Amino acid sequence: MDQLNHILVFKTNIDNENDKQLILAALKNHREIQDQNIDLKDVDCILRVVSSTLTSEQIISEINCRGFECTELD
Repeated sequence: MDQLNHILVFKTNIDNENDKQLILAALKNHREIQDQNIDLKDVDCILRVVSSTLTSEQIISEINCRGFECTELD
């Protein structure tokens, strides 16, 4: 049986298209990510990442090191 992917959901301060494209391009470098999305229309600028191996801490670190805020949502 295939390992199920995990959907990680984060609140961010990524609030414009340029920043969104910057972050999505950076996340594409991780082969462990099957899908990613940032919803700029959501008040919390939600980032969703689908990965079976990356942890929320790794994603948060990746976003924070680029100067953005990122916190995991339950």
